[in-house]
Amino acid sequence: MIRPALVLAISLLLPAALAADPPASAMRIVRASQILWQHDAKFPGLEFAVLEGDPSAPGKPYVIRVRFAPGAFSRPHFHPEARHIVVLQGTWWVGAGPRWDPESTTPVPAGSFVVHHARQIHFDGAKDEEVIVQISGIGPDTATAVDERGRPQP
Repeated sequence: MIRPALVLAISLLLPAALAADPPASAMRIVRASQILWQHDAKFPGLEFAVLEGDPSAPGKPYVIRVRFAPGAFSRPHFHPEARHIVVLQGTWWVGAGPRWDPESTTPVPAGSFVVHHARQIHFDGAKDEEVIVQISGIGPDTATAVDERGRPQP
């Protein structure tokens, strides 16, 4: 005869066992609450989080997230590598060229995909809402600021 206490114990443990994460050897899960955001010293109003890889490692893939506070924009810059971007939240505003003009940017809503081609000058940011983008690329992930003539700045 099965005891009621045993049935209760099994019924309480069964959902937890079914909800357990797959083994780490099969996959790594990063939940939103586990993402460690860091302030970006180069771009005020931006935070970033490394989800996978090491963005500073040459020739190695990486995945990062960038969070733009409302009104935060990067100044014109370029990256040495192509970057693949998915807009996860908000409307991201993008512009190209060395002349910084947030009013001439193009809106890119959540769910959209963008490719920043290697060494192409651009700027981007948020207008009236927080924006989160996810970026993947091959390191090193660096940004080179440019002046209004497109010349690299230190």
